[in-house]
Parts: sequence; C-alpha cells; structure tokens
Amino acid sequence: MSDDRWNTALVLGGIRSGKSAFAEALVADAPSVRYVATAVGGQDDPEWLARIEAHQRRRPQSWSTEETGADPARLTALLAEAKPDDTLLVDDLGGWVTALLDPARQPNDDEADVAALAHAVRGCPARVVLVSPEVGLTLVPATPVGRAFADALGTTNQALAGACDRVALVVAGQHVWLKSEESYLSEEATAAGGGGAPVLSITEDLEDIEVPYEPQLVAPAPAEAPAPATAAATVLDEPTQLLPVIGGGAFESGLDLPLPDGDAGPDARDRLVEVDFAGAGLGDLVEAVEFAAATQGTTIPRPWESVRVLLISGTHEGGAAAGDDPEDVERRVAQVEHGEGVLSRLAGQAGADVAVLRVALAGAMEDGPVIGDGALDVSLRQGWRLAEAAADAGRDLLVLASIGVGTDAVAAAISAAITGTEGVEVLPRVLQPGGRFDDESWMVRCAAIRDALHRIRQEPRGAKDILRQLGGADLAVAVGALLGAASRRLPVLLDGPVGVAAALVARDLGSQARHWCMLPDAGNLALVAKGADVLGLTPVLDLGLGLGEGANALATLPLLRAAIGLAAAAPVHPALLTEPGDQGLADLIVPNDEDVDFAEPEPDGPGPATTAEPSDPATTAEPSDPATTAEPSDPATTAEPSDPATTAEPSDPATTAELAESDPSGPAQE
Repeated sequence: MSDDRWNTALVLGGIRSGKSAFAEALVADAPSVRYVATAVGGQDDPEWLARIEAHQRRRPQSWSTEETGADPARLTALLAEAKPDDTLLVDDLGGWVTALLDPARQPNDDEADVAALAHAVRGCPARVVLVSPEVGLTLVPATPVGRAFADALGTTNQALAGACDRVALVVAGQHVWLKSEESYLSEEATAAGGGGAPVLSITEDLEDIEVPYEPQLVAPAPAEAPAPATAAATVLDEPTQLLPVIGGGAFESGLDLPLPDGDAGPDARDRLVEVDFAGAGLGDLVEAVEFAAATQGTTIPRPWESVRVLLISGTHEGGAAAGDDPEDVERRVAQVEHGEGVLSRLAGQAGADVAVLRVALAGAMEDGPVIGDGALDVSLRQGWRLAEAAADAGRDLLVLASIGVGTDAVAAAISAAITGTEGVEVLPRVLQPGGRFDDESWMVRCAAIRDALHRIRQEPRGAKDILRQLGGADLAVAVGALLGAASRRLPVLLDGPVGVAAALVARDLGSQARHWCMLPDAGNLALVAKGADVLGLTPVLDLGLGLGEGANALATLPLLRAAIGLAAAAPVHPALLTEPGDQGLADLIVPNDEDVDFAEPEPDGPGPATTAEPSDPATTAEPSDPATTAEPSDPATTAEPSDPATTAEPSDPATTAELAESDPSGPAQE
C-alpha cells in the first residue's frame, strides 16, 4: 500500500465524460507509465483510428504502450508481472470485454476470466488505474449482442470495483469518489476484527467552525520612513473567481493546474549568451531571469512591478511551541499591521503591500489531529481566495511569509513526513533574543516531532492527511495560496520553513504548483535546502540570510528585479551582428522574400580565365602556346570565345604583334 493508502483505482464514466483525462491525471506524477491499450479492430474505420491517435498524442513521451486487444489474457499477465515501482494505466475495460466476447474465443468461461482479472488487480503490487465505461445508466440494448456486452461489462465493473482501493465516477468532466481511502480504511479495520489502531473520523458542522480572521491589508510606505497605521481592508472582499477544483470544490490529488511556458525560460537563458555584457554575465541570477520568462511566457521578461506579501500568523500548541514567546510574536504581528518593523520597511522599499492573516489555534501534533476536516477545507479555500484576490488586484508577484508560535517545528515535522528525513536533521535551532541558542527547547521540539511521527506511522500520508495530522490552519492557508496562485499563473517567492513545507504539500495536490515557485535564498537552513531539493528548486542566491517572516525574499527582491531588467534591456553584442566588411544583419533582409539565395562572392586572387567547358577548342590550347599564357588581366585574353579576334591561330602574325604590343613583358619581348 502506498503512502496515500491506495494502489488501485477504477475510473468509471460515460462516453466523452472525461474519464480518461481524469485517470491520466491520477498518474501524472509517476516518472514513467505503462499505458495498456485494449482497443481491438478499427483498421477500416477512420473515425475510430482518429480517436486512438488523439489518445496517443496526449500521452507524455516517457510513457510506454502495451497492446492487449488481440489477447485479453495478456492484461492479467501484465498485472501479475508488474513490480512495486511500476505504474499501469489500463484504458479501457470496454475494449477488454469486447475482445473477451469475440466469437472466435467461444465457447469460453468468460466469468472465470473476469474473476482472474479481479484477482490479479487485488494482488498487484504496482499502482494501477483502470478506466471503464459505465453502461448501466442507458437503455437496455435492443440487440442480443448489445445486451450481452452490457451484462458482461457490468459484471466486470462490479468485480473490479470490489478489488480496487478507490472507485471514481466521472460525469461532464467532474468526478466523485464512490469508494475512497476512508471507506477502504473502514473495511480494513472491519476485516481486522477491530484489533488495529482506531480510525479517527472528525466531523464538524461548517457553521460551528471558527473561521480564521479576515486579513488586514497594509499599503506600502515610502522608503524613507516606516508606513503609518492604516485602516483595515478586507482582502477577501475583493473580486474573485469560483474555485475551479475537481470534484465540486473539494481539494483532492490530481488538480489540473497550468504550467509555465516550457520554451520561454530556456530561450531566455540562451539569449543571455549573446547580450552585450562586459563580463561573464549575471551568474546565478540567470535562474531568476529564466523563472520570470517562463511564468510570463516571454523570452524577454519584465521586472515584477506590483508585489503582495501574504503574511500568515498561526499558533501551535504542545512541544512545537517550546522556546517561542507568544507575546513577542504578537508584538511583531502588530508591528506589521501598523506598517512598522523590518518586514514593513522592506515592503515599503519594494513598493509591496502586505496582507496579514491571523488563523485559528492548532492543537498539539504529538497528541492527535491538529485541525478538523471542515476547518481544513475552509482554510484551503481561504488561501486559494487570497491568491485570487492578489491576481485580481493586479499583483504580478506573491511573497509567501509566515510568523507564529511553533511554526518551525511543524514545518520540520511535515518535511520529515513527506521526504523521509529525520526531524532532528532538519529542525532549526531555537534562537533567543541576544543571539543565544536554547538547546533545551530544541530538544523538546525534537521530542514532539518524534512522537507525532510515531503517532501517524500507520495513518494515511496523503496531502490533506498530513495537514490534518500535523499542519494546522496556517499551513493549510499557505497550501491553498500556492494552489490558487498557480491557477492564476501568479509566480510566488518562497521564504523560510513554512513556505517550503507548504510547497511540499501543495505538490501532492497539484504537481504543477511547484513550477510557479522560486526560492531566492535558502538561509543556511537544512530544512529549506532539503525541501527545495525534493521540490526541484535551486536557491537563486547563497547569502545565508536569516531575517525571517518573509524579509529574506523582500531583501533580495531589488537584486532580482535588477537582473531581470538588465536581461531585458541589454542588446545583442555588436560583434555577433556584424563581421569585418559586413554591413550587419540588415543587408541580408530582402522584403517579401522568405528564401534568400546567397551568391558566391567573386574571388580576389588568381583564378581560371574562363568557365567554359574543357571541350571548347579555345580553352584547350597547350600552356606553352604564347597566346594562352597571357596574364588574366590581359584584355585580349578575356574576350569571349566567340570573338573572332580570340580564335585566330597562334601563327597569325597580326595576332602575335598585337599581343606583343599590348603586353611588353609577354613572350614576344623575351
């Protein structure tokens, strides 16, 4: 069983319901997929072949294809041969049943074949997603063959639904889980006779959930002075779009989010090789230029002009809070709300506004789940709406920041649970005012992480499970903000442990979200460096900043902007435009001519006097002939072969005299 508690899934749906696309999204994170195609026939049907080609074009190049249409037993064999690290996508069982009912295979025990397939799915160690048409919602077919197919497919669907861990029904591109991991766990506990660990089911009425405070929006202050206190503004009141999440507003794995431009980033990097820089170029800042180009979809990106900082303030109980002073945290949050402090000053210099959001208290992660299911969905949705609000307000960059009690320990626990690292390896030291390290509080935090990870060792490890068991409302809001930013193509600068931990969770809900994130500086924190490595993010700079609360990203922002601006403004080096004796690239441009043929240049040195064929009598004279040894510059020898004066015999005295007179250094003088 995988970390997210399912290995096999059955995806049902009608014709053109989107079931194949949803199934492909379930395995999109796999490094390679074996696509099992079950279609049979269709060689004489152009429309059917066009459908197959459309499916083939949609598959990534890293996928391999297995054809089982000619032999339905081959599918069962593939499942039996699969390895634990394999991923199989079977599309679809309708084709498999069609091959199973082929008259050429009859008489045959078709029910035994269906039972064998279900048994193979149940025992398969690999991740398997099967797609199957749902034919039970239509009229009973009018033909015996149609009724036999509907009956056989219905029997197959029932058998495989019982064998699979999860079952989804897709209608009009929207899916609903008919059999989820929760029901699987309930069945597992029942089968075990109730002797296993109890399955916690926290159900809360949304009306009873403590909704997090609405955020306060602080406008940027001039760079010369701290920002004055401003009236609270409700970011959530700004225009937003509906939450385009699969499954009617539920956050589930496999969210379909956009990706940055895959060509613009590398093209922007290649362009920097040719620009007019005096030295070697931008160095590591090229990463920022490539990121900006990809997220903006252009080879020549523009510097970010309108920035919003989302500062999330949360408090965690238990051992995670050891060494933190809640009153001091509250003081720093109030400073930001009044436009004061380091973060506010840097935001004013960058022309950024700050949205401060206080969230509900989270429980002790070592004792039990820290947030209920209902509150978790509310927090995820609120983070999504905050990102949408920033995009609707015209912001072109979001800085994700965090401040709170116990947040470092919670981020370390989430990182350890997802990446498999040891909590003590990534947990930052506890720094007290005055530069003193509190090692005793650090050990208390380590114990809390150890106990929390031990408590959930047999619990599901899906993204929402991690947030429910360890994260809390602040992490959930951060995850929702990353997903919402990706949905609106809004780039995000990550800062600190909470930002990286949120990106790890967001990746498991929508793998595309990490491509919209950039890490300006790791800050000498192992938690940030290791999490970024798992995410595939390379810190742009190595400054070792430790300002906290999002200030690291804001401190590097002017340098990032300068690099992007230089890359956009610098022209191509003149040496790459012209060469000696050339007038530049402009003289090669011919209006309305897309295919310019370049003529071979005339030679400057000696060369043949004529290009006539060797068979021409005028050009086949022996080299010793005085008439043919004249220099190429001799006008008499450059006449066309058809000129009577040049075709005279060498013994002609008139010709010889003319040659001697015109060429004093010629043979006649010798």
